[in-house]
Order: sequence, then C-alpha cells, then structure tokens
Amino acid sequence: MLANYDPHMQPDPKLWLLMDESERLFLVKEYHQESDIEVPNMMLHCAFHLTVENQIAMGEELPVERKLKQLLGEGLDRHEAIHAIGSVLAEHIYHMLHDKRSSKDPNEEYFKELASLNAQSWISSYEDLE
Repeated sequence: MLANYDPHMQPDPKLWLLMDESERLFLVKEYHQESDIEVPNMMLHCAFHLTVENQIAMGEELPVERKLKQLLGEGLDRHEAIHAIGSVLAEHIYHMLHDKRSSKDPNEEYFKELASLNAQSWISSYEDLE
C-alpha cells in the first residue's frame, strides 16, 4: 500500500483504490497536518481531497481525470487542480442538499458544472475571496 500521500504527485490509481477508505483519509489528513496547512474544517477539507482523488483514480469512467489534465495544462499545479475540482464538487453537494435538485442522476449536474471549470475561472473565483 501507499506509505504517504502528496497531492502534487499522482498516487497509483490501483493501489489507491485497493486501500481502505479510512487509510486514504488518514494519509490525506497526515499530509495536510505535516505541511502545516490550516483550513477551517480539516476533516471536511480532507474528505473532499479524498473524494476527488477517488474520482481521478477511477480513470476514464468519470470526466474528473480529464478535467485534472486540462487544469494542469492550463498552469495549475496538481494540488490547486484538486482544490478547483473539489470546489465544484462542494458547491454541487451544497445545492443538492439545499435546492433539492431533481435530476434523476445527481452526477449529471456535477459533470456539467465540472465541464465549465477552467484554470482562469478557478483563479478568478479564488481571487474574489481575498
């Protein structure tokens, strides 16, 4: 299994998915703690990292790996790209819970929102928060 996690490096997808979910979460959390990265809610932040990494590891089954490659090609580093994808996922989940979106396939809207993500839109939204 994997000894550590670094969001700047692609974990081996097969090894990643073979690990127990709690082991993956532990590695993601350990990276953030050892890197002294402060976030308002460490477990929630790490859960989104974990979810995006899981989706990337699923490969062509989902559009997330392609989106990651696009964002890397547009100049984001891998960690930033995970955050960008995670922000789309977080917003999607928020709207699913609060707006009661009625799509039969909850992923349909997520993938549509993900398709419009690019490095510039992520950077602009991030700068707006400062």
